[in-house]
Amino acid sequence: MQVDRFPIEGPLLLTPRVFADPRGHFFESWNQRSFAEALGLPIKQAPVFFQDNHSRSSRGVLRGLHYQLEPEPQGKLVRCPVGEIFDVAVDLRQGSATFGQWVGAILNGDNHRQLWIPVGFAHGFLTLSESADVLYKASGFWSKSCERSLRWDDPELAIEWPLDQLEGAAALLADKDAAAPGLNEARKQGDLFA
Repeated sequence: MQVDRFPIEGPLLLTPRVFADPRGHFFESWNQRSFAEALGLPIKQAPVFFQDNHSRSSRGVLRGLHYQLEPEPQGKLVRCPVGEIFDVAVDLRQGSATFGQWVGAILNGDNHRQLWIPVGFAHGFLTLSESADVLYKASGFWSKSCERSLRWDDPELAIEWPLDQLEGAAALLADKDAAAPGLNEARKQGDLFA
């Protein structure tokens, strides 16, 4: 597995070794030992995943930015086996030198990449293909009382969403995402990570 790091400490871009021939391809999409090694942790200290989630979205759907606070924070390992997305992680750790900064990566069924988004980060993605299936492992259970959203187009975050790839269409949002607070408001509400 190839492990690419970002200027922001925490998120990782993981690319598996793919074995292809005229019949198709094979790759290992999950291995706890390899994941622990990528994180630089002993296997017993690496995050454990409690649930797998699967979403299907049409072109232009923007999901996020989502995160969960204590007592049920979630790290996410995200992949897109069908279609293509622009996947984003935003640093919400208030003590971090990179607080409020983001990283993004194209995930699709051809590159087989996975984005590791640790606890302390918000997650969102924009669907670039006609439809996309997004699978992600979560290191905590979903909790309505812990769940938070952050405004996807907050000028303070200045995320460079590839909206030009939507051919003039606008991003499609859930009501809760359209009404999400910006970073300053979330900070005032105490809805960030220490």
